Amino acid sequence: MCGIAGFWTPPTMAREEMAARARAMGERLRLRGPDGGEVWVDADAGVGLAHRRLAIVDLSPAGLQPMVSASGRFVIVFNGEIYNHGELREAQPGIQWRGHSDTEALLEAIDRWGIEAALKRSVGMFAIALWDREERTLTLARDRMGEKPLYYGWQGETLLFGSELKALQTWPGFAPAIDRGAIALLLRHNYIPAPHSIFSGVFKLPPGHTLTLCGSGAPAGGPRPRAYWSMNEVVRNGAKSPWRGSDDDAVNELESRLVDAVRLQRVADVPLGAFLSGGVDSSTIVALMQRDATRPVRTFTIGFHEAGFNEAEHAKAVAAHLGTDHTEAYISAEQALQVVPRLPQLYCEPFADSSQIPTFLLAQLARQQVTVSLSGDAGDELFNGYDRYQIVERMRAVIDLPPPAVRRAVGAALDAVPAWLWSGIGSVRGGRWAAGGLAARVHTLARWLRSGEPENLYRDMISHCADPALLVPGAVEPPTALTERSAWPRQDDFEARMMFLDAISYLPDDILVKVDRAAMGVSLETRVPLLDHRIVEFAWTLPAKLRRRGNQSKWLLRQVLFRHVPRHLIERPKRGFGIPLDAWLRGPLRPWAEALLTEPLLRQQGYFDVARVRAMWLGHLQGRQSAGSMLWNVLMFQAWLAEQGG
Repeated sequence: MCGIAGFWTPPTMAREEMAARARAMGERLRLRGPDGGEVWVDADAGVGLAHRRLAIVDLSPAGLQPMVSASGRFVIVFNGEIYNHGELREAQPGIQWRGHSDTEALLEAIDRWGIEAALKRSVGMFAIALWDREERTLTLARDRMGEKPLYYGWQGETLLFGSELKALQTWPGFAPAIDRGAIALLLRHNYIPAPHSIFSGVFKLPPGHTLTLCGSGAPAGGPRPRAYWSMNEVVRNGAKSPWRGSDDDAVNELESRLVDAVRLQRVADVPLGAFLSGGVDSSTIVALMQRDATRPVRTFTIGFHEAGFNEAEHAKAVAAHLGTDHTEAYISAEQALQVVPRLPQLYCEPFADSSQIPTFLLAQLARQQVTVSLSGDAGDELFNGYDRYQIVERMRAVIDLPPPAVRRAVGAALDAVPAWLWSGIGSVRGGRWAAGGLAARVHTLARWLRSGEPENLYRDMISHCADPALLVPGAVEPPTALTERSAWPRQDDFEARMMFLDAISYLPDDILVKVDRAAMGVSLETRVPLLDHRIVEFAWTLPAKLRRRGNQSKWLLRQVLFRHVPRHLIERPKRGFGIPLDAWLRGPLRPWAEALLTEPLLRQQGYFDVARVRAMWLGHLQGRQSAGSMLWNVLMFQAWLAEQGG
């Protein structure tokens, strides 16, 4: 796990100036790679590469980057891990290896087979910049599922790229405009989906893609990212060749693949452990780690004193059963709130999944003992784990009962009733209907009744703001993977369709971003065994009954887990990794939030509809609505903007 950055500019600078600029870009990524930083420049070509190292495999100088291939043709900077690098070495006889790093194995594989073939043979997570000195081309590449980030854009005729936007921002004169459409996407999703970024003209390379450029100048309709692996194709192939074996055979097959993935991802020359929440996903990963371990696996969890947000006792019980070396820490509200001012520095563009706070605290706890931590992310997207899948299916069953004309009429009638009246009724009812909860549910139901399309039900379910343009005047939401329906594979199973959409957007752009930035903020490498692409491809061959059986989600994954952990330690209602955000915004976070939401400041900046934002803030403070999640989106943009000097 490291940080990479670089540029390709017209060759007018002296070598010393190029090296200084490359070094400055790398320096902004120091937390991603605290163990050293090197640069490489080709003054004749105008290419500069920078690397910050977090040494994990081959801690010797033989693992240093930028690295030049044995032939001298290729130069690489690489962030991530190639877990099957030993296999790549065995497939390349006759090479005089300089060390045992995965970088060298990948680089020589590229030299022998070409970059696309080498990536297809690789199992791992990565973001890569590769300079071909012979062809004078620069290729950027990103791993299949999007675990490692890679941004790129142009400043005039200069191409800039890096693991985070902050590296690009060191370039003299780099001042792209903030994209109002990206702000609208942030309000809808909590994050800005790829390929977009907060800046106009700066992009995220999509997962599973390469981009090969033959010149530094911004291409007008020139080369575009090209897929070497596609989730769409995985889903299509899974439908063409579905799993035909028995339930027991499926459990055996999944366990075998998971054991292999965990075995590969445990390879490190530094201390290694795992996050453990006590849920299905992380417990499965830890159980398989401990199964073949010669000593107790180090596991880590955090807890909150607020009972509704605490899972530490469940993790402790699982750890005790498995015999891990378990560390837990109970976090006070004050400790959690101390993280908030750091968020704009940790996340290089606005990002508003509030579970970023406990994720950072968990990474911080683990980093005190280990340099690498495995996690259980992706089980929900692969094995039908989210409650919203069932909720949308149930809503479809109800909504489909009346004729379309009746549905639309009822929806229009419900939507015509003002929110304040529903809020008043909810306040009388109390409980979950209070503080605007009834109004939000009724208006969501009204939208569903009017639309009738299941895709709209899903989009409403995942949207934190149904109409972001109301809050960001003049914004036009750009297309995303969730709106490009023509690219979706055909799926009759709507729950599988929702899983697919989460796997191409929510997983890479929210979950994996959250974990990457939080962990990199403390120089911790995280690894996700469930994202081994061979497991992903297997999961998409499974029939619905192996993913969900009755009301039980992740059925197949649970069967693997129950071979190692008793059911009673696992079977309980699903709970997210959340924080009491509504209460904090009315309490200890109120002064911080108020300073970012003052009317003069909002008017001066000109990004939001001042009246709507202020009304939402005051309504939340007065308890007339629970707008914490929506306000957090606005606040994370405001905090990021303040960090930019805006």
